[in-house]
Amino acid sequence: MGALEGRVAIITGAGRGLGREHALLFAREGAKVVVNDLGGDMHGEGGDPSPAMEVVAEIEAFGGEAVVNGDNVADWEGARRLVDQAVETFGDLHVLVNNAGILRDRVIVNMTEAEWDAVVNVHLKGHFCPTRHAAAYWRERAKAGAEVKASIVHTTSTSGLFSNPGQANYGAAKSGIATFSQICAKELGRYGVRSNAIAPAARTRLTEATPGLGEVVKPPAEGFDVWDPANVSPFVAYLATEDCPFTGETFFVQGGKVQRVRSWEFAETIDKGDRWTVAELAARASELAPRA
Repeated sequence: MGALEGRVAIITGAGRGLGREHALLFAREGAKVVVNDLGGDMHGEGGDPSPAMEVVAEIEAFGGEAVVNGDNVADWEGARRLVDQAVETFGDLHVLVNNAGILRDRVIVNMTEAEWDAVVNVHLKGHFCPTRHAAAYWRERAKAGAEVKASIVHTTSTSGLFSNPGQANYGAAKSGIATFSQICAKELGRYGVRSNAIAPAARTRLTEATPGLGEVVKPPAEGFDVWDPANVSPFVAYLATEDCPFTGETFFVQGGKVQRVRSWEFAETIDKGDRWTVAELAARASELAPRA
């Protein structure tokens, strides 16, 4: 019996890259999978159902169960249909993996409003909309007396957690996703829902197009391929298991490495106990500098 036997999972952006590997592993571990993918290019342009259909065909070929969904996850009604399809097709929903994303990299002084809006929309709203409809479903299940053991796995990025020049739109959205995941954990825990985020490091269309990463992520001539996206999927599957204890956490995942990431935390402090003057702050503000 697989680790996800009997679980119903939605995986967004599952036609290629990380999402594809998640979908295949989830199905091999016994989950019934809704393979969501709009089929656009890495900039969010166009649409093609073929990648998602191919993933479903692969799953069915080894005896798994999966269906295609081509809705736009950043569209309110599209996300509603996505959740409804999972429940209507497989009778329930236990896992939501928010993975869909695009890139439109540009330094701030050259970035257009459209490039900002497109990336923030797909990543941040594209995480919110499916989560909102899935959360409503789980809340109603919990209120009806059902035991809910649901899991949401969000996809953030080191570009959002630690910043990366040339990716202001992407990084801001990914940072927002990490915080969104923590809020989900605090709000939805009462309904039996856990929420965690991963910051994956893997070879995908997005990382191959990131300045400075194209050569780095190439497969090695021999030995362990640290950048293989399939390396990330086992931890995502673990977070999706019924009895995984983690919630409200963010993890960096690459190759065989899993590392918990600390959130924002308070550091150096000065406190006068009264209102400061600018002159007083100028005299003591050096105490706020990072300590070696």
